[in-house]
Amino acid sequence: MKNRRSFIKKAAAGLTLAGLIPLTKNAMAGEVKITSALIHHVFFWLKEPKNETQKKQLVAALNELLKVKTIRMSHVGFPAGTESRDVVDHSYSVSFMVMFDNQTDQDAYQIDPIHLKFVEENSHLWNKVVVYDSVD
Repeated sequence: MKNRRSFIKKAAAGLTLAGLIPLTKNAMAGEVKITSALIHHVFFWLKEPKNETQKKQLVAALNELLKVKTIRMSHVGFPAGTESRDVVDHSYSVSFMVMFDNQTDQDAYQIDPIHLKFVEENSHLWNKVVVYDSVD
């Protein structure tokens, strides 16, 4: 049974990677489209943005959050060193972007014990959170 689960996980990972092949540097934007998905993008402003220990704690907790089974893809990031313009907000500390297959999966994520534990154990780290959810 353990070997079967291992095989299924490896096969799923391989298929996922195969689906990402168009993301090579030669792919055109029109060739890589995300469809029929819900994208959940969360921005965190830490109470102490220069406290690297707290930032590392949040990132570690976000990586634990990825154990929620309905999450399909993810990205944890930080403000880029891009040009300062009126429309660019570099003020956040950490961003967390996850993709779900649909609204039902995102709803399940919201009440998943792993997500609830994340909020309970880490909300003392931030003073502001902004969420952008989008669908096609």
